[in-house]
Amino acid sequence: MNFPFLERWRRRPDEAPPGVWSDPEGVAELLSECELLRARAESGGVELADDPASLEELDQLLPRWRDDPEELERLGNDAGLYLGTVIVRTVPGARWAQGSGGQPVVVMASGREVDVVAAGQGWADAGSPQLSQVYAEVSES
Repeated sequence: MNFPFLERWRRRPDEAPPGVWSDPEGVAELLSECELLRARAESGGVELADDPASLEELDQLLPRWRDDPEELERLGNDAGLYLGTVIVRTVPGARWAQGSGGQPVVVMASGREVDVVAAGQGWADAGSPQLSQVYAEVSES
């Protein structure tokens, strides 16, 4: 059984509350690795510079990964984490947080949560939404 009050009661005073990471820079560094996506991008001639222009270049890659279900899932996850990395590094006030299901999400300065992993999965599965389109939408808000 899940008793939320026990989690608050058991938490040490120096621990971060649920949904908040105690080392946001370390988490951001870890989430930005995206090894599979970086390897696929490099083999496609795309340099990932953690900027919006690289999202546009990723959108142009031929989706050769769609033939391998295991790679498709991993690549979609990486694409979402990379999208989040670009947002956090370039949009003022954006930060990583832990979503309700434990997955990483990006929280915008307005408080809006962006499920970047779901966007990355959609991009890897069907090419939609385009990563650059998601970036443009959230960077305007």
